[in-house]
Amino acid sequence: MELKGKAFKFGDDISTDHIAPGRLFHLRSNLPELAKHVLEDADPDFASKMNKGDFIVAGNNFGLGSSREHAPQIIKIAGVGAVLAKSFARIFYRNAINIGLLLIECDTDKINADDELEIDIKQGFVHNITQNIRMPITPLPDVMIKLLNEGGLIEHIKKHGDFDFV
Repeated sequence: MELKGKAFKFGDDISTDHIAPGRLFHLRSNLPELAKHVLEDADPDFASKMNKGDFIVAGNNFGLGSSREHAPQIIKIAGVGAVLAKSFARIFYRNAINIGLLLIECDTDKINADDELEIDIKQGFVHNITQNIRMPITPLPDVMIKLLNEGGLIEHIKKHGDFDFV
């Protein structure tokens, strides 16, 4: 799996409230509309500036806070190719895998806003094309790659009817 896009840089502790603003809770039954406001409280122009396949790049503890399942969903609906961060809140991580949103743990210090990135999941690296730097990523287990290729855990269960990952 290879992906290419532009980096949108955020800091540490981006919460689910930054991702899916609480003041827009009334839109939770209209996820495509809510996706137009993704990360609005961290960067008011993010949704309008990003293109399909671009990347969210953050520091530590991305997705902390409540277990808002719609937070990773609207990131995916908005067309984000992957979220790269030093670490993820566990509940956010689990919710993202359930819906097939690619999360990549890596050192994001050498990635700047607007850098062009290429991610090679199979080879296990991020290539910062702008700076001509290759950075290793935390390898994804085969079972996670399989789940992501199938659209997440929910789609896997719909397709196979169980949790058999063999």
